[in-house]
Amino acid sequence: MAERIEQRLEDRIPELEQLERVGLFTRKEIRAVLRKASALEYKIQRRALRKEDFINYIQYEVNLLELIKKRRARTGYSFKKDEIEHSILHRVHSLFNRATGKWKDDVQLWLSHVAFCKQWNAKHQLSKVFSTMLAIHSNKPALWIMAAKWEMETRLSSESARHLFLRALRFHPECPKLYQEYFRMELMHAEKQRKEKKEFEQAKIDLGEFKYSEEILNGEMARIVYREASQKIKGVEFQLVVLSIAKLFDFTQDLQKEILESLQTKYADDPLMWDFTARRELELGSLQPAEHTTKQKKVSEVAQREERCCAVFDEAVRAVPTEDMWKCYITFCLERYNRKTNSEELKQKRLERTLSVFSKAHESNLLPEALYKQWLQLLLDSSLSEKAVEVAEAATRHFSLSVEMWQMRLQVLIQLKRDDVTQCFEEAIKHVKSKSTLPLWTLWVEWSEGTNSREDTEALYQRSLHATTPAESVTMKEMYLDWTYRNGGYKKVRRLFISLCENRPFSLDFFRKMIQIEKEQESCKMLHLREYYERALREFGSTDTDLWLDYIKEELSHPQGKPENCGSIHWRAMKMLQGELVEDFVSKYTLLQTGHL
Repeated sequence: MAERIEQRLEDRIPELEQLERVGLFTRKEIRAVLRKASALEYKIQRRALRKEDFINYIQYEVNLLELIKKRRARTGYSFKKDEIEHSILHRVHSLFNRATGKWKDDVQLWLSHVAFCKQWNAKHQLSKVFSTMLAIHSNKPALWIMAAKWEMETRLSSESARHLFLRALRFHPECPKLYQEYFRMELMHAEKQRKEKKEFEQAKIDLGEFKYSEEILNGEMARIVYREASQKIKGVEFQLVVLSIAKLFDFTQDLQKEILESLQTKYADDPLMWDFTARRELELGSLQPAEHTTKQKKVSEVAQREERCCAVFDEAVRAVPTEDMWKCYITFCLERYNRKTNSEELKQKRLERTLSVFSKAHESNLLPEALYKQWLQLLLDSSLSEKAVEVAEAATRHFSLSVEMWQMRLQVLIQLKRDDVTQCFEEAIKHVKSKSTLPLWTLWVEWSEGTNSREDTEALYQRSLHATTPAESVTMKEMYLDWTYRNGGYKKVRRLFISLCENRPFSLDFFRKMIQIEKEQESCKMLHLREYYERALREFGSTDTDLWLDYIKEELSHPQGKPENCGSIHWRAMKMLQGELVEDFVSKYTLLQTGHL
């Protein structure tokens, strides 16, 4: 092994001598490079190879290349690149080849090699890397696309790119992304040939017998790809993506027409198709030149386009009466309403249209639950409070088991300060299953705190503890404790705390809140703090190291504390804590003893 390493270091000597001779590196720096290279070589010649060693070696060589590049720029010396940089580049490629040969499954390693080749313009080497990588990772379409794009855009070889796409499609015959990129590549090839032909014609160059194929110039290859893909890949999304690609090229009008006809014929019952068809009406611009158009005419034109869109959507909801179709229609209306405009007339028209569509969807019983909230917000923002109440009530009738719907209705009533809030809360609790009523109870008590008497609010808190599930009651206990302290003072909250401790479960925050309340008192008693900590440790002593440490800190810092108790608390913590928590506690306790915590 040593002989091999010595040989590899000797192979470096010519390039290092050149670096010193041309003044890019000093003799001291050359020695440092040799020492580092020797250490890195030994690491990659061991029996038990590690990927990190190869990565570190490659990174060192890349940094060396960057340093040489900066030194050349500073000194203005640009000769001897074959003897210096090319030697280092060859070594980096060799390291990458060894690493990817050993860890073939590491895609990131392959991609790093690809990035390196691109950075240093190693086209011949990159071609080999892609070839080897695709032979191993043929199951990853993204890599095929990357290789084909490089062939097309960097090497300007549409033939090689086409060959790669065809090979990829043999492995992935139903991959939409592959077909989309293949389609794009064929259109780019056609555009490139059209530009070439135009330049030759402008220069009046006689091409002899060579002629450009009219079919290729008109995108026939892309049409073939599209037709082949349409047979294998179903779904509107694919068709829309292909159409958006075709729109990028100005010679694809016939192809776009074919895709549109196929879309409208095959997917007449798909909401996405109708959504696309309706939105196309917005793209149809005015026939008048923009500079001769007044603001009023522009507003009028936009309104007309939106009306045409809505006419298509109206036809769509009749042809495909589904929730998804109404959702597309409403989303379009909301998008247009939220667009900024200086025309109050247009804004009002958009609002009326949006509210009308919401109403129609609701009357058809096809308005999705998620959209009711947007409808209500729109009504409230438009100061249509009575209508908002009516809609909220209808929403809870339609989705009587939905907590979100009831919450929404209650928030509307609270916002409008209606008298029937309590009645609505009672109705909501009756309809919704007890497992998910926590949001309703929290909303109810928060509203009651600001509206009802203390007695009513306390009775509501007591009721919520029995009505919610044990897991949900934990949150209510915390809220009850906090409210009692704010409204009843320390003595009352202490009595409540002792009372609540009789019924599990608890949260750690429940105990920490009571500890904090005790600390806020002028006559903070260590006796009470010990009681709260002991209660908390009975519940969470086996899972929380910080609780033990806080208890120890309290005994050390409180005027009534007993530092001699710290030893027994530490002993109990070591007994109760489990697994890695013991090590965590020991390290934190050591830091506490040394004054670093």
